[in-house]
Amino acid sequence: MALKISIVTPTYQAAQVLPDCLASVAVQDVEVEHILMDGGSTDETLAVAKAHGRHLAKVVSEPDQGIYDAMNKGIELATGEVVGILNADDFYPSPQVLRQVAACFEDPAVDACYGDLRYVEAGDTGRTVRFWRSGDFDRAKFYWGWMLPHPTFFVRRSVYERFGGFRLDMGSAADYEIMLRFLLKQGLKAAYVPQVLVHMRTGGVSNASLGNRVRANRMDRKAWEVNGLRPYPWTLMFKPLRKLGQWVVR
Repeated sequence: MALKISIVTPTYQAAQVLPDCLASVAVQDVEVEHILMDGGSTDETLAVAKAHGRHLAKVVSEPDQGIYDAMNKGIELATGEVVGILNADDFYPSPQVLRQVAACFEDPAVDACYGDLRYVEAGDTGRTVRFWRSGDFDRAKFYWGWMLPHPTFFVRRSVYERFGGFRLDMGSAADYEIMLRFLLKQGLKAAYVPQVLVHMRTGGVSNASLGNRVRANRMDRKAWEVNGLRPYPWTLMFKPLRKLGQWVVR
């Protein structure tokens, strides 16, 4: 029996970018359950979903407590064995992405997989701005500031059922916290796909200003604390520094 992958897409006022996201999921050559969780958009987001999302399995539009709340709601609705998150302004670069992901989960010991991420210009998605090469998995890398790109993170649904979803009290560090919880604290096995799995339009709250970066650093520290983990003295300093190499475009 072929493995089914559920993709959760949280949206809010995403009409301009959503078509690329929907199209990239619609052409995947594996069984996909695409769930759109809208936070009550007042623009044309739902009209775009109706026009371009014939493949969508579920569309829900209701108020939420932010993007991670929407992700949690989508995960609860998912019925696939594996769950991935694809934000409205992200898209898969080829129709074979989810086939590569499915191949990882043919190994029953694999709980999660991830790959590389390419940041593209918002107005010209053919132009690369940054390249995030994740590298092979070694949970000890977390202590040296390593983090995998969350948009490329696919997890067995049973893992969410056992260990919970995103913590809404973690702000923009909610994705970092859940990776620490799953991969470092719980010691789950992850596989690396050495391919670009997601194209992501530039932008992002946590690095938009020095003040935001300071706040993000505080929440990163909290992500360790809530899991009863102790980083090295340099761990959280190294985390943003590791991103500098991403501007060496490949």
